[in-house]
Amino acid sequence: MSSASRRSRRIGGPFTTRSEVLAPRAMAATSQPLATQAALEIMRCGGSAVDGAIAANAVLGLTEPTGAGIGGDLFAIVWDPKEFRPFGLNASGRSPRSLTLDYFRSHGITHIPPLGPLPVTVPGAVDGWFQLHARFGRLPMTEVLAPAIGYADKGFPVTEVIADGWHHNAAVLERFPGFRETFMPGGRAPAKAEMFANPRLARTYRAIAEGGSDVFYKGDMARAIDAYMRANGGFLSYDDLAAHRSDWVDPVATNYRGYDVWELPPNGQGIAALQMLNILEGFDLAKMGFGSADYLHLLAEAKKLVFEDRARFYADPGFVSIPLERLLSKTYATERRELIDETRAGVAYPPGQMPGARSDTVYLAVADADGMMVSLIQSNFRGMGSGMTPGNLGFVLQDRGELFSLSAGHPNAFAPGKRPFHTIIPAFVTRGDRPLISFGVMGGDMQPQGHVQVLVNLIDFGMNLQEAGDAPRLRHDGSSEPTGEMMSDGGELVLEPGFEATVVSELQRRGHRIGNVGGDFGGYQAIRRDPDTGAYAGASESRKDGHAAGF
Repeated sequence: MSSASRRSRRIGGPFTTRSEVLAPRAMAATSQPLATQAALEIMRCGGSAVDGAIAANAVLGLTEPTGAGIGGDLFAIVWDPKEFRPFGLNASGRSPRSLTLDYFRSHGITHIPPLGPLPVTVPGAVDGWFQLHARFGRLPMTEVLAPAIGYADKGFPVTEVIADGWHHNAAVLERFPGFRETFMPGGRAPAKAEMFANPRLARTYRAIAEGGSDVFYKGDMARAIDAYMRANGGFLSYDDLAAHRSDWVDPVATNYRGYDVWELPPNGQGIAALQMLNILEGFDLAKMGFGSADYLHLLAEAKKLVFEDRARFYADPGFVSIPLERLLSKTYATERRELIDETRAGVAYPPGQMPGARSDTVYLAVADADGMMVSLIQSNFRGMGSGMTPGNLGFVLQDRGELFSLSAGHPNAFAPGKRPFHTIIPAFVTRGDRPLISFGVMGGDMQPQGHVQVLVNLIDFGMNLQEAGDAPRLRHDGSSEPTGEMMSDGGELVLEPGFEATVVSELQRRGHRIGNVGGDFGGYQAIRRDPDTGAYAGASESRKDGHAAGF
């Protein structure tokens, strides 16, 4: 990884890239330019990296409602330069306590629907902001949220990728009460470069900034959400909101070729990336080379193996015992690695044996002059969420509850007051106990696959921070799901343009079914800290509208 920073970036190679962004004191990388600038503005005014991250997230909830908003959840890893270690925050919400598994059965519902009132869980993002701010913030929240409030009041021009997503979301969600009034001025979604303001959200942000998280969870906003859900067949209540709490958790890590890679433990899927790395560590990927059939085959097979464990063991640790130590052990990785046939695609893999065990998004990275680094991810889940848009509050409620299983006895089975399995995962890398990289790759099931590909690009293939995200990606679709559905046909590989035709043919010869290019390959941002000088490099890929910038 260090040698990549000393050579020139690739020019005329199989994929297009650009230079890393470099800055001496602070850096922000987000998926929307105004959010990046908001983070820098806050840090220039004396705010910490956490202050900058909250400011950026608030702007994204306005400017990129297709992936983020305070109706959703939040996870973060913060490198604390004072204690010289990473802290983890799980700010995901729980299911309504008045909704039961029997309700779904009695109504003949076999899968929780993706839209409407039933998949709505408590939105955890606002409490997440205030938990982060209480521990690591410097500026008052009135200053931290000021950039977002200003844009919400006065408006901003909608960027290209977001405009496209907004159009597609609106076509599906406009039937839900409150959505059109908030997100479709003039009766349609805003087009690229059109100005959009959200005065409802401005009022909400202003009230939160002045009154704290209780305004959202125990005040008039909570009552408005309760009334809206009751009026529209929902179960999320004032009591559910008032009882919400975020949890500080210890990040977990594995060592991959001398680098410690940190993720958060379940109910998220971050450990899937660690399990995949443990399996791939047994192969000489550098010798195989980026884009080779050998490497892509092993990547797909490792993903299949790990996602079977994901479907069986990842859930809310408050309800089930998760065998983390065994799942992350190198011994277990060796056992699973032996199931891979290097010449043939696997159709189905069993989950591992665990003795004693019971059974669309925004990512941003911010770093400051003191060495604090933030890896934060926040989401409505499916694009703009459930479509449920309460009162005059200016945001959509998430549909994260769709990921519960309705199979009794499954670790991720629906239960009142339970956190669902979560796809959104922030990541962090250290080396020799020193902070190195905060990064993430948004995008549902693509996220652990993306984390692994970025890290392999950096560590095995010697790419720099920007190249590692711009390189074409593979996505495997079709593994067993945390909702209980099992894989039986091997799934399919979807490859972005940039891989050689002979490689694709070889993957087909090995038994992989190649799907049409489409869907989500993620959205990557990253910041790397130079261990010697403390300067930062930033990266933000071209799949999104954003950029990295610093000072």
